[in-house]
Amino acid sequence: MGQPPITYHSTPLIWTKLTSQNLLNGLPFHRNTPCTAAELQRRQYFSMARLSNLYLFFYNSVQAFGWAVALFRISIDFLSTKSVNGAYVSAGELICLLQTLGFIEVMHGAVGIVPSGFLFPLMQWGGRTHFLLAIVRRIDEVHELPVVFIVFVAWCCIEVIRYPFYALSCLGKCPSFLTYLRYTVFIVIYPIGVVGEMWLMYQALPVIMEKNLYADYFAAMPFSYYTFVKAVLICYPFLWLQLYLYLFKQRRSKLRPRNEEKKRE
Repeated sequence: MGQPPITYHSTPLIWTKLTSQNLLNGLPFHRNTPCTAAELQRRQYFSMARLSNLYLFFYNSVQAFGWAVALFRISIDFLSTKSVNGAYVSAGELICLLQTLGFIEVMHGAVGIVPSGFLFPLMQWGGRTHFLLAIVRRIDEVHELPVVFIVFVAWCCIEVIRYPFYALSCLGKCPSFLTYLRYTVFIVIYPIGVVGEMWLMYQALPVIMEKNLYADYFAAMPFSYYTFVKAVLICYPFLWLQLYLYLFKQRRSKLRPRNEEKKRE
């Protein structure tokens, strides 16, 4: 004979807690409704899931808005000046802020809020952040190079698709065309961005050597930052290729079910 269900009656604390959970879960609740321990755990789980989705929706919406503003600023500057040399002046600091905040996404994967894992988000964030903060932001001589415009536009075009996709997915209302763009646009734009990053780092090498950039940080090591950047340039294509292939793997898993459904129809 099984144990009788645990019943919470009209105790104010329990009533308030369970009522808020039922409102979040969209379930009716009456003051004298029996509630087993398993049911209570299930309700708590779904409440936490809803709070996580709400947080992720807010974070991704903020990032989407920020990258859209950055793209708008770059576009306005280009249209008004007919020049590609003002990309950093118009949106560089904003992009630096957004990219720095992107470390939160690494933590999302580390603690399991999202299923992306930890390694690939860290590789992507680390590569971009080093390029942006250690080289572009630090070296004034590269601010007006056309390649900065190319890289920034490529990044913005990716992010104004990626973050809205994540935000709407949290609500379960992501349109199919946005899903297709999310897992298709990268095929062309990612290589453009990566080639631009490598080309700018190569162009920055003479300035890095002339200024002996970050000499204090590498004083105790047998190589300079100049040597470090050259090593990064050698490794960059191989590291990027892993990320690129990983995205293709994601694309197959996300778009294949949709393609199979169309074939069945």
